[in-house]
Amino acid sequence: MTAFVSSISSVVVIVLIMALGYILRRAGWLADSFSGNISKLITQIALPASIFISVQNNLTRGSLINLFENLLLPAIGVVISYIVAFVLVKIIKVPVGRRGTFINTIANANTIFIGMPLNVALFGNQAMPYFLIYYIINTVSTWAFGVFLIKNDDPTLIKEEKKKHKIEWKKLLPMPLVGFVVAVLWLLTGLKLPTFASQTFTYIGNLVTPLSLIYIGIVLANSGIKNVKLDKDTAVALLGRFILAPAVMILLVRVFAPAIGLTVPTLMSKTFIVQSATPALAVLPVLANEAHGDVDYATNVVVLSTLLFIVVVPILMMIIG
Repeated sequence: MTAFVSSISSVVVIVLIMALGYILRRAGWLADSFSGNISKLITQIALPASIFISVQNNLTRGSLINLFENLLLPAIGVVISYIVAFVLVKIIKVPVGRRGTFINTIANANTIFIGMPLNVALFGNQAMPYFLIYYIINTVSTWAFGVFLIKNDDPTLIKEEKKKHKIEWKKLLPMPLVGFVVAVLWLLTGLKLPTFASQTFTYIGNLVTPLSLIYIGIVLANSGIKNVKLDKDTAVALLGRFILAPAVMILLVRVFAPAIGLTVPTLMSKTFIVQSATPALAVLPVLANEAHGDVDYATNVVVLSTLLFIVVVPILMMIIG
């Protein structure tokens, strides 16, 4: 019951800040370009700074090896989610133009704009190293394979044209991941960060959570909640995101890991499970639009998953204790 109450409290805080972004956007206080600007500020500056200072504060050179060993669990979880998603596409006959979005909804999570602030709210900054593990796998999965699936799902392309799409290698190293790499390299030097630099990174990094939640509120306002529809393809995709993905992760951390002799700290297991149940990628409508896919479907999935996570998280926290 304590975990349930705690998660409810954390979710209420998150919802209120999201609501602020929604209200300000609907009231016309925030310009059309603001969401794009705030997105760049978060991903290009604030989040790298937050990751850098978190690595310095929460990791040691000795703990790095154990950190990278645990990349295995989220990687296996993502692979299993992809396989199940492909099977579901065939079973329920998801039409062309929706398939890439459907698969990405089940396999890949919104770790930046919702996963990050949610993790901090629930577990504090001490869980940041474990969040980074999941973030790395999720980023590689999204930009190495997920985007490829959406582009190959373009209903206007013939088979020969689809084969031309390649992995976007440049996006495999986004600024947050660069920030992590630089942070690890600095940690390995054993040098202490100057006080002024540490305080600067801390202040800038603290912008991530509130700005991310305001951004989601803006997205919800732009999408129009009244226009959201729940059809078969959307319902199955959401079940995959909120039931299948976390169920797979629970089995991996509580059954598979002990079976192979892999030690998973309690905080790490909770972080992995919660991250596996975060909403669909916020960029899905943009990617679907670029690939001439079903933008309305992508928007439905993003908006509904963002709203439903408010209910899912307290239940999930009660399950995992």
